[in-house]
Amino acid sequence: MQASARHILVNDEAFCQSLKEQINSGEITFEQAAKEHSTCPSGANGGALGRFGQGEMVPEFDTVVFNDKVGVVHGPVQTQFGYHLLEITERS
Repeated sequence: MQASARHILVNDEAFCQSLKEQINSGEITFEQAAKEHSTCPSGANGGALGRFGQGEMVPEFDTVVFNDKVGVVHGPVQTQFGYHLLEITERS
């Protein structure tokens, strides 16, 4: 199975939840939030992670990306790197 996704990585769970609410309400787009707030280098590309297979990302990512609904903002998801918002853009 393959998927494409984008994410936003921040250090604080409450801030992560706040960003999710702002995205879901339309105050800011996912891409804008990633560019302005993500601590991951992918933030410069709107959080795009490209295409990847099951098992290529940390287990917490895999669980969401390969099981949850496409086109919805998921999270906060905690990993060893911090707190993520994930949006699955495609899965096949």
